[in-house]
Order: sequence, then structure tokens, then C-alpha cells
Amino acid sequence: MTAQPIHAHRPGLRLGRKVLHQLRAVLERDTGLQAASYLQEAGFAGGEELYAEFAEWLVATRGVERPSDLDAQYLSEVLSQFFSELGWGALSVSQLGSVLALDSTEWAEASDETRGEFPSCHLTCGLLADFFGRLSDGLVAVMEVECRSRGDARCRFLAGAPETLSALYDRMAQGSSYADALGLSSTSAA
Repeated sequence: MTAQPIHAHRPGLRLGRKVLHQLRAVLERDTGLQAASYLQEAGFAGGEELYAEFAEWLVATRGVERPSDLDAQYLSEVLSQFFSELGWGALSVSQLGSVLALDSTEWAEASDETRGEFPSCHLTCGLLADFFGRLSDGLVAVMEVECRSRGDARCRFLAGAPETLSALYDRMAQGSSYADALGLSSTSAA
């Protein structure tokens, strides 16, 4: 007798949130500031598989053959459902000046128990950079500017052209908030 799989093969691998939190903690303990780079690089490496899974999911759930065919007005709804089903958490997408804001109040990589000084969803930044680069057929950089691990109410990732995020980072390093650096009012950044 041969056991039949209950679910169809899915290319992804599911790990619990505690695995992500422990991985970050160990890397930060043992490598210091290098942990962010290692996690971003690992996340970036996973973007291709995540995108492929999204493409398959999009056909199965929405009948959309190619992700580039998805109407932009449904992007937030579709990505929220996709990332929720994978266990990452709901993710809303909105235009914020020259970048996309990707927001989640329940993002898996963030830890409610940690109160770091800086945003720390580094794996996600790499993962989303590669994913959105494939989705847009261009180079995309992602920077986290709010993080639940830091005590913020949500994780907020900004996605945009690398030169845009580089200039944004430089302005923030000089003391500007990301909203000010993007030339936004505080109400439009909310």
C-alpha cells in the first residue's frame, strides 16, 4: 500500500516564526551588524521561488496567467491573501510618493518580544526586493522603516528604484524621517 500525499506538492518550505526569530538572534549575537547583510542575501535568494509560487497561486486562485497581467488595483488584495496563506501575514500595498509602502501589523519575521533599536526584518527586505523586481521586471530595493520588533505598531517596507531608496537612506541617516525624506506630509505617510 502506498500512501498518497494529502496536498499537492508546493515548492515552498514552511518554517515557524520562532525559527526566523531564533535565526536572527543567533546571527546578531555571533556576527553583529553583518547579520543584516546575511539575512538580506538569504532572503534575496528565496525571491525566485516565492515568485514562482505566486505565479502558480495566481493562476489557481484568480485565473491570471502571468503576474504582469494582474490589474494594479487588485495588487494589495491579492498580495495580502497570498502572503497570509503562506503564513507571513497580511500585507497591504499603497503608493507613497515615489515608492510603494508595504504594511503589515502581523508580519512573521517581526517579534513582539524584541525591542531593537532599528527595524530588523532583514530576510524580508531581501525576499521582497527580489519578488517585486520579478513582478515589475526591473531592479527594486526594499527598506524597512517601521518594525514591530522595534515597538512600532506595524512593519512598513518601502519598495522602489535602488537610487530612490539610496537617496532616502542618505536623508534618513542625516536625521530626516522617511516621510520628510520622501517630501510627504505626516498624514500622507500614515
